[in-house]
Formats: sequence, structure tokens, C-alpha cells
Amino acid sequence: MSIIGWSGARAADGDVNEALMKKMEAMEQRIQSLEAELRQKQIAAPEKQASAAEKAASGEKQTLPSEKMSKKAAARDTKKSANGVAPEAAPQDPQAKPSSKSGTLDVRTFDVSTKPSDLPILGLAPSPVAGLSIGAYGEVKFGSMQNPAANGQWQNGFDAARMVLLPTYAITDNIIFNAEIEFEHAGSGFDNDDKLHGTAEIEQLWIDFKIVDQFNWRAPGIDLVPIGYINQHHEPTQFYSVNRPELYNGLIPSTWKVPGTSVYGTITEDLKYQVMVSATNEDFGDSFDNRTAAKSAPPAGTPYFPGIDGLTALTFSNPPLGDFQQLSNAVGVSGRLDFTPTFLPGFGGSISAYYSPNTTPRGAHGDLGNFLGASSLTMFDAEFRYRMPNTGLELRGEYVRVEFGHPENLRANNDSDPTDNVGKSMYGYYGEIAYHVPLGTFLSSDWEAVPFYNYTYENFQTGGFAGTDANLPTGAGQRQFHTAGVAVFPSPKVVLKATYQRVIDKSIVGALSDSFLGGVGFFF
Repeated sequence: MSIIGWSGARAADGDVNEALMKKMEAMEQRIQSLEAELRQKQIAAPEKQASAAEKAASGEKQTLPSEKMSKKAAARDTKKSANGVAPEAAPQDPQAKPSSKSGTLDVRTFDVSTKPSDLPILGLAPSPVAGLSIGAYGEVKFGSMQNPAANGQWQNGFDAARMVLLPTYAITDNIIFNAEIEFEHAGSGFDNDDKLHGTAEIEQLWIDFKIVDQFNWRAPGIDLVPIGYINQHHEPTQFYSVNRPELYNGLIPSTWKVPGTSVYGTITEDLKYQVMVSATNEDFGDSFDNRTAAKSAPPAGTPYFPGIDGLTALTFSNPPLGDFQQLSNAVGVSGRLDFTPTFLPGFGGSISAYYSPNTTPRGAHGDLGNFLGASSLTMFDAEFRYRMPNTGLELRGEYVRVEFGHPENLRANNDSDPTDNVGKSMYGYYGEIAYHVPLGTFLSSDWEAVPFYNYTYENFQTGGFAGTDANLPTGAGQRQFHTAGVAVFPSPKVVLKATYQRVIDKSIVGALSDSFLGGVGFFF
């Protein structure tokens, strides 16, 4: 080869090498760009999840595109509550359908590719029928408590408190069936009235007609009175004590379920409403055996227990749900406004009210043979929940007041028992402070502990008594509750609880009702 030919070949090789080097440099730059993009997405994902969790912790509802474009809904209400435990996110899916006990749209969607906890049949399997989902919640309690009937003796116990199945079915995109089937206290009932020995019951049963965001109709069925927060969101993951907050153990007769129909909707992004017409509560607390075929209280001269009294408040006043056994033609009206102001992140609250013109059953009478006239019932409730952003601090508070028209017509004031009398009103309030502490990752999930303290005061025996009984209240109707403990969440769907409660009243011997309780709850 000549010198000229060799030089030309070398130059050609140099051109090829230079071209290859440029291509390699371009490929390296592209790889670096893709790596940078991937890192940005990985950083953004936790921020989005944290934002969603923060909204869920605050009780703030998120508006999804599927809500705006159509009424494709979600299966069972995921209860994005103020307890700081946000339900796990799930990808959107056309199967999603609307559902809400509280008259607002909470969204949970399902996909076969999601992890087991997001699947619509008890979190375990895909639905065999499009639009069908089945959820569940329940709780078990155990521990030691004083028994006031045994002079305050401490007694150990166990209670399979409840197991609830939550079937939901989207008949169409805008017609949604919902129900709650509940088994309480191990589920084999033999007492017609108080359920303290176990029962199976329909706690909710209704069909929603989704019309527009501002106005929707819930057809007549069994539904929850829209009063307070825990009455509508009473799953064990929604509160930290083993038992429900004390205001909901009598003053608000939770679970307060009634035959009723309602309308609900969204007024603004921050404000939602629900208005219900329902069967009235009854001042009758006895068993069904003491209801006559005439649908009245037993004949004069036959004693019966009141539904409203100064010791248990409204605990036994719920209207019956079946077989046309209502003892009154009166109708109750209730309403609720929920607000989650965008200018105050982490805050949620509500105001609600209930009114019945008459709670007196047909044929109601006192032990002296006197027949009882009408007595109205009015209730007002205001509550708030605040999870301070970027901290673990959470605050809750609530106030409830009940007014009675003509308390002289209440059975408790005419039942020959001078200790359970009722005045013109009852009231109660509580304040709670809690702090959320991350515990780290164990057993493939992020654990969280929530130590808390709750102070509650209730007065069921205020002034204004009238009736045939002597008025000799013992002070047992005026109580303070100091409740402290910790709730540990191995998952947003499971909670382990430990609670100590100190109860104080004005009776001579005191309440004798302290307790050390543990509990296990779930909701999925």
C-alpha cells in the first residue's frame, strides 16, 4: 500500500471512531436524562401519597375526575376520618361506585391487579359480579371492669362485640344498594329488646339515587340519624378508646338507626348537607312482649320501662325497625352540615339537629293510672376534628344538648322510681387530645401508635322536673369520664387498643364503674 493510500484509510477509520464516540456520548446523555426523570417520579410519588394521607387524616373529601364526569362510584365508604389513619390508595377503575352513609361521596375503586387488601370481596378476591363489593368491620373486647351491681367488684370478661358485613351493589351507575348486616355479642339473640345477650340484625338497608352533586335521594329504608360524627362513622378504626366515646353511649343512642328517607348533596367544595325524615324515637324501653296488638303501651295498671330516663338517657328509645310495630304516628326530622374548610387544612366539623313533636307512645300512662300526653324532643350537636398539618397532634371536641317539651309526660317521671327522673334538658361534652407516633415498618406494613386522653362530662338530670313521682335523684345521672390509653395501628385497617377509664358521679358510693380494657378492631 502506498503512503497516500495508508493515510487515507487511517483518516477514514478516524472518522468512523469519532462518529461512534459521538453516538456513545449521546446515548450516555439520554441514559442520564432518563435516570433523572425516574428519580423525580420516585420523589414525587411519596409526596402525593403524603398529601392524600393528610387529606384523609383531616376528614377532607377528595374530588376525583370520575365524580365530576359521571356518577361512577366507589364501593363501601372508606371513612376518610380525622383519626389520622388514612385508607390505602387504590387505582381508579370503571367498577367504582358511589356510597356514603353520611350523604357525601367517598371513593374507593377496585382492579384485579391491585394488592389483596384493595379487592372488593372482603379485601381478598375480585368481585364475581360487576358492581358488587362486600366489606366488613368488627371488634373484640376483653379486660377487667368494676360491676356496680356487685358493689364495685372487679370482674374479668370478654365480648365478641360485633361482626358486621357490608354488601354494596351498583345496580346502575346512579342507583346504588347498601346494607349493614350486624352480629352483636356473639350473635345468638334471645332477648327481644336490649341485645345484651347477642343478636343478628339489619343495621342499615337503603338504595341511593344519585341525581346531581347538589341533590341526591336516599329511598326509604333503615338509615343512621345524621347526628354527630361517630354515629355515622362508628367503625373501631375511627376512634381510639376501646368503647365508643361516652356521648354516643346514651345521650346520642348510637348506633342511632331509624326507618327513614333523606336527601343530601354538596353545597360547595367545603360544605355538604343531609336532611332526613324518619320514624320518631319512642319513650318505651320494654320488650316487644309488652306492646299490645293495638300497637300501644300495655294497659293502665301494667308497669313498663321508659325509653328515656335520667340514668341511661336515650339508650332504649330507638324506634322499632320491623313489622309495623311503631307506637306513634309522629315523624322526626333531622339535618346535618359537614364542613372541611380549604383555608384550614386538617380541620373537619359538623353541626346537626333532630326534632320530634312527640315521643309519647299510644296508651302511655303513669303508675297512678294517669295517661300521658305529648312530649317533644329536640337535640343539637356540634363537633370538630383537627389534625394539625405536619405534626402528629390531633384535637377533637363535641357538645350535645337535648331539650324535652312537657317532661311531666315522660314515663320516667311517672314510673314510681324517684331516682331516674328527667328534667327539661340533658347535655354533655368532651375534649380529646391525641398524638400520632410512627413506629416503623414491621411485618411488611407501617405501624403507628396514638396515645390519647379524653375528658367527658354528662348531666342527664338537670332542673325542671315535673310528674307524679317524688324527685329524689341520686346524682348517678351526672358523670365525669377520664379516659386514657393508646391505639396501635399495624395497618390503617387494623387497630389494637388499651384503655383505662375512671368514672366519677355524684352518688353516695360513686360510680363504681372503672375499667381496664383491651380491644382488637378492623375495617376493610
